[in-house]
Amino acid sequence: MNEITTTVTGQLAHDVELRYTATGDAVANFTVAATRRAFDKSAGEWQDADTVWMRCTLWRQAAVNLAESLRKGDRVIVTGRLRQRSFETSASEKRTVVELDAYEVGASLQFRPVTFDRTSPSTSSARESQLVGSGSDDEPPF
Repeated sequence: MNEITTTVTGQLAHDVELRYTATGDAVANFTVAATRRAFDKSAGEWQDADTVWMRCTLWRQAAVNLAESLRKGDRVIVTGRLRQRSFETSASEKRTVVELDAYEVGASLQFRPVTFDRTSPSTSSARESQLVGSGSDDEPPF
């Protein structure tokens, strides 16, 4: 696969927007703001550079977990696949955006501790049973 996978670290710019598709799949839309800081030797202080705003999408149970767990301003680490999308505005202007289809989202521990509420699932997921009981000895199970 020729996917461009990347990791973005920054703050949630807004609360997570959680919606459901017509088929019932949860989808979370959120924006991560990342501002690079550089030390200005002449001024002797740290300066903020331009902010990068990365629009992200996360699907299914992970989307629900994200919406229930993190809020605007929380520092996050997001890993996923970059996707380019083109569209036309209502004023007939052509636009292209780059977005991140997230695989994983986690709270950053860089500047503050995070408390987790550990719950045990009542049944194992279908994916776990596929991995454990695949019956194939050709490949290692990891």
